[in-house]
Amino acid sequence: MSARLHALVPCAGSGSRAGAPIPKQYVTIAGRPLVAHTLTALEGVERLASILVVVAPDDTRADAALADIDVPRVAIAHCGGAQRAESVANGLSVLRERGAAPDDWVLVHDAARCLVRPAWVDALIDACIDDPVGGLLALPVADTLKAEQGGRVRVTVDRRGMWQAQTPQMFRLGLLAEALARAGSAVTDEASAIEALGHAPGLVPGRIENFKVTQAADFALAERLLTV
Repeated sequence: MSARLHALVPCAGSGSRAGAPIPKQYVTIAGRPLVAHTLTALEGVERLASILVVVAPDDTRADAALADIDVPRVAIAHCGGAQRAESVANGLSVLRERGAAPDDWVLVHDAARCLVRPAWVDALIDACIDDPVGGLLALPVADTLKAEQGGRVRVTVDRRGMWQAQTPQMFRLGLLAEALARAGSAVTDEASAIEALGHAPGLVPGRIENFKVTQAADFALAERLLTV
């Protein structure tokens, strides 16, 4: 039996940096909750066998956010943790309970990257499906990098060979579960945990539009792009 592909969307954060009165994944953008745009795009990736959204145990907004969108492959799991890595690890356990195998691929995608397109996800799958490790969407750093100290430039950082990580990040379920268990909750993305095991994830060129809605100004930009 060939390996299947699953998407896992950690969606348990409070989004405090966005300055919104509710978690940012439920803020309305272009007429829909932010996460609805994300999940609609993932639903358009035909090779995904399932899409699991991991929300906080006390989340009361997820069902309403998905009520009016056509996402038959989406399931909600109320098993989110305090940190992203914990939410992803808990989500992997739920996927296993639902029949996912250790050799199945899992594509972890930020709920707040609501501008993702199915074609970009398909490009990641094509690049990683025969790879021994897996990989992630990312962008080569184009701007000059400055390291800061006390609000002033400490040093200019060489940007050669530097990439900005995006999502989805695609790895085998069993390998990712092991990596997260060893790395703990401090890692901020799945690739970091895989790297800590001694593996080198592949870098697949992403798009600048695939940014993570984080600050208040990001909502307006996402709205403009979604209504073009």
